[in-house]
Amino acid sequence: MLKQQARLLTRVAMALDAAMIVAAFLISYQITGHFTHLKSIGRYSWILLCLIPIWLYLLTRFNLYASLRTRDIGEIIADILKVHVIGAIGIACIIFLLEPTGFSRLLFVICITFCFILICTGKLCIKLILAGIRRRGYNTRNLLIIGCNPKSEELIDLIKRHAKWGLNIIGVMCEDGYGDKTFQGCQVVGSTLDIVLFCKDNPVDEVVWCTERGTVEEENTFIALAEMGITFRSVLDYRTLPTTRTELSLFHSRIPIVTFHFKAFDSGQLLAKRILDIIGSIIGLAITLVLLPFIALAIKLESPGSVFFSQDRVRENGRIFKCWKFRSMIADADELKQELLDRNEMSGAIFKIADDPRVTKVGQFLRRTSLDELPQFWNVLRGEMSLVGTRPPTPDEVASYENWHRKRICIKPGITGLWQVSGRNQIQDFDEVVRLDIRYIEEWSLWLDIKLLVKTIWVVFARKGAL
Repeated sequence: MLKQQARLLTRVAMALDAAMIVAAFLISYQITGHFTHLKSIGRYSWILLCLIPIWLYLLTRFNLYASLRTRDIGEIIADILKVHVIGAIGIACIIFLLEPTGFSRLLFVICITFCFILICTGKLCIKLILAGIRRRGYNTRNLLIIGCNPKSEELIDLIKRHAKWGLNIIGVMCEDGYGDKTFQGCQVVGSTLDIVLFCKDNPVDEVVWCTERGTVEEENTFIALAEMGITFRSVLDYRTLPTTRTELSLFHSRIPIVTFHFKAFDSGQLLAKRILDIIGSIIGLAITLVLLPFIALAIKLESPGSVFFSQDRVRENGRIFKCWKFRSMIADADELKQELLDRNEMSGAIFKIADDPRVTKVGQFLRRTSLDELPQFWNVLRGEMSLVGTRPPTPDEVASYENWHRKRICIKPGITGLWQVSGRNQIQDFDEVVRLDIRYIEEWSLWLDIKLLVKTIWVVFARKGAL
């Protein structure tokens, strides 16, 4: 029943947002003077057909159709802004590919602006109306907190500071029985042995478990509450938990499994990232084809050998692939590497030296401008790399990794990443490189990728370091 209600509310919210997108489109059409009658929108109607599904998908990915009860207004506006920036870039790429000329840029900008204003207004109005209703005692949830400890203390303090959430603490149960009659200003209503009985006699919507986890007592409580239809939440010790996402699912529709994810990607987000990679790699390869004759001629004139250089690199979870670059070194560079190992400036499993004698003069220019990386757009298009990710290591580097270092190869490697835009030439400690890569993996979002791509363009054109 509750699931059906939630689905219905989500569909209503999506329908309202779709209506606002249409309204923004019509307003922009009117302002720019394109609107004369309904038939006049036919030329740009395909944009509207792209806008609605892309926007609804992005709003879903940013959890803007989930309960906004405990989310701050600033956070909601920030997420809606991210949706519009990402969506605008996506639509702009579609326009570039399908209709590069004759499209009104003013109409597009005004449409996106009004979209943002209308959707923000709608979400905030709903949130403010519901907050007012909850302050009057309606649309509230009764919580029973289990455990008298720092975790429950922090939770209770947070709930009390946000009355607009409509969360009412009906009582607290301590591990050692009643003890004090109150805990953090809340009534202590019994011990952890009394949970089920208390829920039978009182209107409890949710039980929040803040005490020792993984016990038989917790499991029995979970089973009993599930039979009663009461929501059960278990607070994890997030200070020591190394995961980024946890989900409960059914394996083969039968066996319940808790999955701990150690990276921030899910299937939907991976699809969005892949679409960005395909669009970006097509644009990158187009630029590469324009520059190819000039770069190839310069490489050939200075030193014999192939224009391109390929090397075995490691991608997600140990898979090997051929990484392509424009050749920036002499032909037998790999054989000379062993003679230069004692000059390595990096600590750990990365080889890097200043004034590498193997690098040609043309190669120095290619590296300084990052033009040597252009063929990697082919790796991105093939799905072996991503536009943004971690640096792809060589197999011999991976062989010397410690266990925690291997987390940096649990995702696709990228042409650029957090390390590259954080002063790559100044970072000489490999452990610091890994920490930056892990930070990217655990904090990943499509918005972060876009920010890193913009920073990369700035780093390259400002000559602040090669990729």
